Amino acid sequence: MTKIIGLTGGIGSGKTMIAKYIKSLGIPVYIADDEAKKIMKSNEVLKEIRKEFGNIIFDEEKLDNVKLAQLVFNSPAKLEKLNAIVHPLVKKHFDKWLLKHKDFPLIVKEAAILFESGSYQYCDFIITVTAPLETRIQRVLKRDNTDKESIIQRIQTQWTDEERVLKSDFVIQNSTIKDTKNQVDAILKILNNI
Repeated sequence: MTKIIGLTGGIGSGKTMIAKYIKSLGIPVYIADDEAKKIMKSNEVLKEIRKEFGNIIFDEEKLDNVKLAQLVFNSPAKLEKLNAIVHPLVKKHFDKWLLKHKDFPLIVKEAAILFESGSYQYCDFIITVTAPLETRIQRVLKRDNTDKESIIQRIQTQWTDEERVLKSDFVIQNSTIKDTKNQVDAILKILNNI
């Protein structure tokens, strides 16, 4: 039976780099955030989002992701409403994806809000990626067209590293690429032998 490995960590922790490394080893990896972005482009979901949040977050017919982020990351209630629209559809998509990969001994589901969304419950094991806060902020500043204040706001809507670590089976402390890959290899060796 396929083991579902949850891979999570705060924004800028290095989850995606680790997910790409795991994928390069031939293990199927599902990137929940990428799928959520695709799902949010469907007419059905856009209609729900418009109904819930109004036209203010739309530029003509196109969803303005920056305005949406500002709106939901300033309001836990609005973030919860957005998640209630998107996450059941991501779960449905993941279940279909899982069926296509059922012959693999391990698959990885990478999700920034694995715990917050409740999808950790469907994982057999969980890996949390951590990195120093300032390192995370610098990575996101380089990666995204945003400012430090917005990043800190997003960090505050997510669980802390301490909260994630308490519910995780494995922890990767992401410092250097070589050291991080060694930690991943060691964890995968254990998971393959369980």
